[in-house]
Amino acid sequence: MTVEVPADPLLHPDYEFSADAARLDAGRVHLLLTEHAYWAAGRGREVQDAAIAGSRSYAVYHRPSGALVAYARAVTDGATFAWLADVVVDPVHRGRGLGTAVVAGAVADLETLGLKRIVLKASDDGRGLYEHLGFAPLDDPAPWMERRPELGK
Repeated sequence: MTVEVPADPLLHPDYEFSADAARLDAGRVHLLLTEHAYWAAGRGREVQDAAIAGSRSYAVYHRPSGALVAYARAVTDGATFAWLADVVVDPVHRGRGLGTAVVAGAVADLETLGLKRIVLKASDDGRGLYEHLGFAPLDDPAPWMERRPELGK
C-alpha cells in the first residue's frame, strides 16, 4: 500500500515517510521495539510479526542508508476506529522530528478512512508530540475498560 502524504517541509530531505508494507523491514522493527521501547521488552519476533500483519504500518527511512529509523502501526477496522501503537524512533536519529513525521503520516493515512476516532496510549515523553498533532485526553475515560490475562477471568 502506498500512501500519498504531502511532503513535510520540516522533515529533513535525508528522511522519507512511507506506508508501503512491501518495504517494511520486520526484523528492524522488532529490534527497535524490543531494544528501545519499554512496553515491547521481551516481545517475541513471532508476536511482532503477527502484530504487523494485523495492522497498518508506517515508517520513516533514512535515505542515504535506506534504514528504517522510525515506526508506528495502527490497528483498525478501517471504518470507525483505530488504535495507534508501537511508535518508536531509533535513538541515533531522535531529535529530528521523526516521531512527529511518522505519527503525522499515519494520521494523514487514517483520516482518509473517515474514522470516528483514533486513540493511543501516550507516555509522558510522547504526550507533547501527540498534543501537537491534535490528540487530547479522552473526554470521559471512565467507560473504557480492559481485560488482561493477569487480572483473571
